[in-house]
Amino acid sequence: MPSETAADPEAQLQAEQAVEPPAERELRIGTLSALALLVGIVAGLGAIFFKFLIALITNFAFYGEFSFHYDPNAFGPPSPLGPFLIAIPVIGGLIVVFLVRSFAPEAKGHGVPEVMYAIYHQSGNVRGVVALVKSLASAISIGTGASVGREGPIIQIGSSFGSTLGRRLNLIRSQKIILLSAGAGAGIAATFNTPLGGVLFATEVLLPEISTRSFLPVVVATATSTYGYRLVMGAESAFTVPFLTGPVQVQTVNGTEIVLSALIGVVLGVAAWAFVRLLAFMEDFFERMPISPYLQSVIGMAGVGLMGYLFLLAVGHYEVLGVGYATIQDIINGNTLGIVLLTALFFGKLLATCVSLGAGSSGGIFSPSLFMGATLGAAIAGIADVIMPGMVASVPTYAMIGMAAMVGASTSAAMTAIVMIFEMTRDYNIILPLTLAVAIALGIRRALITNDIYTVKLRGRGTPIPTDRTTNMFLVQPIREVVNRNFKVLPQDMTVADAINEIDPDTTKVIVSDGQRLAGFIRFGTIRYNMQKVAEQKLGELSSAEFIIAAERNNLNDVITRMNRRGRSYAIVIRGNRGVPRPDEVVGIIDRDEIAQAVIRNHYG
Repeated sequence: MPSETAADPEAQLQAEQAVEPPAERELRIGTLSALALLVGIVAGLGAIFFKFLIALITNFAFYGEFSFHYDPNAFGPPSPLGPFLIAIPVIGGLIVVFLVRSFAPEAKGHGVPEVMYAIYHQSGNVRGVVALVKSLASAISIGTGASVGREGPIIQIGSSFGSTLGRRLNLIRSQKIILLSAGAGAGIAATFNTPLGGVLFATEVLLPEISTRSFLPVVVATATSTYGYRLVMGAESAFTVPFLTGPVQVQTVNGTEIVLSALIGVVLGVAAWAFVRLLAFMEDFFERMPISPYLQSVIGMAGVGLMGYLFLLAVGHYEVLGVGYATIQDIINGNTLGIVLLTALFFGKLLATCVSLGAGSSGGIFSPSLFMGATLGAAIAGIADVIMPGMVASVPTYAMIGMAAMVGASTSAAMTAIVMIFEMTRDYNIILPLTLAVAIALGIRRALITNDIYTVKLRGRGTPIPTDRTTNMFLVQPIREVVNRNFKVLPQDMTVADAINEIDPDTTKVIVSDGQRLAGFIRFGTIRYNMQKVAEQKLGELSSAEFIIAAERNNLNDVITRMNRRGRSYAIVIRGNRGVPRPDEVVGIIDRDEIAQAVIRNHYG
């Protein structure tokens, strides 16, 4: 039986921090960047190790061979197991469920939401064991055919090491978050051999603040991880673009290409919406099943294995199993797959990915997004070529535009998607239509659903994070560190004069209650010059109900966001967040003074 702390990562973190820690330290940016270099080295080595681990498990699971040689961009031969290969994802899924439930629940799913949760709700703390469990669980998932990507584990490996290093050195929260984000960016840079894409991923998706103090360490980490990866694995990008072998000629984009790219943006925006909704539905659907998580995994992964086998019978390859790089490379190579097959591949991958993650597999969603974007983008270009023969210059080009549009729209990382595809193709001519398609796709998805593939899971768990994540570092502070605990709850029928005798109006915050519920608050500073006139008035007559209720576990960003939406400037903080708050549940106040002090401490403390 797994221990309670193993099943509850928050309890584990609290247990690790039970001993009174020494005072937190803040490093100079040069020292922090030196630590980021170390994080980058570990992330690069993690990417290399993880790639070989996937190869080993894939060869053993499908072919019974002990070999580290495996080219994910090429289709392998059919497994000698025949129809019994359907059991391979099932067996892999059972092992993954055991690992995740026993050692690190954070390793379940695609990983990035857990990293974001750590930033906004756990002060940048990620347990060190997560890197080990996530890498092993994800390698087993991918190697046995689950439809997930390899970037999620690398992100968690890098972020886990960065966070653990920051915790061991007892760094302040903001610097722990910087090292965590640097590790995540370094991981994705090494995975796809795209250093700029890694930098942008960290800044767009993870970092709550973009400044010199946060940007420089991320750049150091991503550059280091990419350089280390290239030394060992070579400088080739994740995909080979055969029609870009010679010098690139910069050409003017014609109107047809612009219109077709805009159309791809619209369709991929709807596709990204479907991906977000279906993944959220599948995760909820499997969790609500009144059966064991192991049986949930068996049901889901049997379905994924069956889909892979049916594609093998139909087209000769498993297609939707694993990361799917071979299918993407096949499309980029210009091989004619046909509109019907491309459409079937899109829907097959969409369903296989959502079922895999819903059933408990561990892995990323970046690679499946690239797969879906490539197939749907190529299908749209194929249709356009049928309608307007000779007007579509290159179907593979629109496949790559579709890849960027799907990634940008589903993750909200628009600049990351644009730059990563450009780094993969090194084609300047693709920039304009690529940017247009990504912008339209993201706009369509945002119009249909605010949350992206990362934030929807956290919101469903009741732990939302900002939809627009580039805020300020002080906003990730738990409100328990900001709250003013010098307050007094007084009855609404008490007079102002009596209240003055019980409190110091210059320092004590006053909350008014009707005995069972919170009725309002009073800022005594606003009535001090009329004290003679209001001395005999009841507190209930002068109190304001313009406040919000905030749970103690929230962070400052949650509170300020809700204040802004409701036009409030006062928050009453309570224990828990269920039912009607009672006066005895109040733990403190957040007023304008507390917010100002939090800003000052962040920038000048």
